Amino acid sequence: MTAVKMLGLNKAALLIFILLVAAGAGGVWYWRQSQQGKLPEGLVSGNGRIESNQVDIAAKSAGRVREVLAQEGDLVMVGQVLARIDTTELQAQRAKYAADVASEEASMLEAKATVAQRQAELTLKQTSLRRALTLVGTGAVSQQARDEAQSEHDSARAVLEAAQKTVTAREMSIAAAKALVDQIDAQIADAILVAPVRGRVLYRLANPGEVVSAGGKVLTIVNLSEIYMEIYLPSEQVMRIPIGSQARIQFDGADFAVPAKVSFVSPEAQFTPKQVETRSERDKLMFRVKLRMPPSLLERHLDQVKTGTRGTGYVRLDPNPPNWPDFLQKRIQNDPLDAGD
Repeated sequence: MTAVKMLGLNKAALLIFILLVAAGAGGVWYWRQSQQGKLPEGLVSGNGRIESNQVDIAAKSAGRVREVLAQEGDLVMVGQVLARIDTTELQAQRAKYAADVASEEASMLEAKATVAQRQAELTLKQTSLRRALTLVGTGAVSQQARDEAQSEHDSARAVLEAAQKTVTAREMSIAAAKALVDQIDAQIADAILVAPVRGRVLYRLANPGEVVSAGGKVLTIVNLSEIYMEIYLPSEQVMRIPIGSQARIQFDGADFAVPAKVSFVSPEAQFTPKQVETRSERDKLMFRVKLRMPPSLLERHLDQVKTGTRGTGYVRLDPNPPNWPDFLQKRIQNDPLDAGD
């Protein structure tokens, strides 16, 4: 009986010991986890996701889509042709306006020939008038002949001036006709849709054969030169963040950190009413903070950039903050530090 009791006591003691060891291990694990997530003084963090400016590739004028040269997910460069709008009607209008230019130029040649003719007639009338003025003094011609010569001279001058004005009018008509041709050429050029920035195609919104209105979207691309994360921080932290402050971004599931800088702090609070009277309510104000990645880093890892990726942003508050924690020191393999980082 005593042996049985002793055995029971030993089992109970062993069970208690195991429970104590398990509790101790659990406590150590919890302490380590809590310490790992605890940031040093002067560093703050917030959750966010990678975002970018989106650029819509749209038709300036209404028309039928002739071809779309990009697919969703394609990486496109500045100036790359992405789509074309049909220009058959524009080409027909251009041919008409070009014919008008040729017609006006022909009329211009005729008007200039008329000016030359009128100039010759005026020269002849001037010679006759000078002769009449010379002879009238000697009595060789009558005063009436002199008056007729003067009248013919003045009439020839008026006809010449009218012919010169016709030439000026023709020049203006040619300029107007050429302006119409230039206008059509601009519309034809606008029918070729090119990428204004380097980015990745996010949406393909139209296909060949579809008719789009003026301003109708054909593609939407993500501007890869403007990649950032937006986080939200309370007012007491935001007031200590200077523009240009160093930051780190760590993606969910990644064991490395990406450098960034604070490029914008919203002047307006989020999540709470605009007018807050009590201190306790003001403490709940959250402000939007934008963390922008350096272009040089994006250039090296262009194919890896994916908007929408979730993660955590870390920001330094003070001019002389502590060093980054170990889990924020690790960078992408073979990725050098950026200047000033």
